[in-house]
Amino acid sequence: MKLGVFNPLFQKYTLEETCQILASRDIHMMEVGCGGTPGKYHCDPDVLLNDEAKFNEFKSTLEKYDIQVSAFSVQDNPVHPNKEHAAASDKAITDAFKMAQKMGVDVICVFSGCPGEGPDAKKPNWVTCPWPDDYTEILEWQWNEVLIPYWKKKVEEGKQYGIHKIAFEMHPGFCVYNPYTLLKLRKAVGPEIGANFDPSHLIWQGIDPVAAIRELGKEHAIFHFHAKDTRVDQYNTAVNGVLDTRSYTNILERGWVFRSVGCGHDVRYWKDIMAELRLAGYDYAISIEHEDGLMSTMEGFDQAVATLKQCLMTEPAPEMFWA
Repeated sequence: MKLGVFNPLFQKYTLEETCQILASRDIHMMEVGCGGTPGKYHCDPDVLLNDEAKFNEFKSTLEKYDIQVSAFSVQDNPVHPNKEHAAASDKAITDAFKMAQKMGVDVICVFSGCPGEGPDAKKPNWVTCPWPDDYTEILEWQWNEVLIPYWKKKVEEGKQYGIHKIAFEMHPGFCVYNPYTLLKLRKAVGPEIGANFDPSHLIWQGIDPVAAIRELGKEHAIFHFHAKDTRVDQYNTAVNGVLDTRSYTNILERGWVFRSVGCGHDVRYWKDIMAELRLAGYDYAISIEHEDGLMSTMEGFDQAVATLKQCLMTEPAPEMFWA
């Protein structure tokens, strides 16, 4: 496994400055946003795919600091009921395919997206319960008429660019939000569908990341990993549960908040996660995503680095001479 970072954390820094920060901490992998919600802070495909000099500058800067791109990320909603929104998101995924092919990267990170309740919808409709029956009907339409057909087509497009790993972040608000829904889409579409495994969104749902890794590991369905923590407030959830629509800035009253790695759970918790990843056969990027409202960019980042360096297994396991 190799420690990395998801670059929106350093959106106020240039690519060169970001690479300097990473290299100074002996970090040599970076997940690069190139559209959608991660933005295009260091990588704008509209520029880099059309200006060879700019592309070479981008590539040479990474090479100068021995930084490998672990994935190109374009999390958004390509099945949004708003056709313009959906089209922009779809284009961003295609651009990510092209960037990955040009850079020799084989992983794209995305969201599944979420349609509306029917053909005439204007906003997404995230279904979380089977009753009243209206919700089951909506869910069946979303999956059978929109989600599965879209991703079947997009997977085939990805293959044309040599991309065989499309990693879905399991995120509430979208159709794929837990291992069950991820594996449901994978079964319907193909083995090109896998996880960008982010524990933070699973923790507040009550999911044990170790158990979830074990479930996905059976199918070799983990393609990428986000290192982000969540702290569930036992007092607030005791009153109102974990479904919380209050602003992320309302830290004192929310049922849960994102924390830097090591601030939501201790080192042992993260060591267990890393061990389970190894058992699942995952040996790739551990990409730090920092969205901790209590800590500055650098303090939160360094906290995550310090914690994860105690947890990562960077050498192959030995032959068990004692076995």
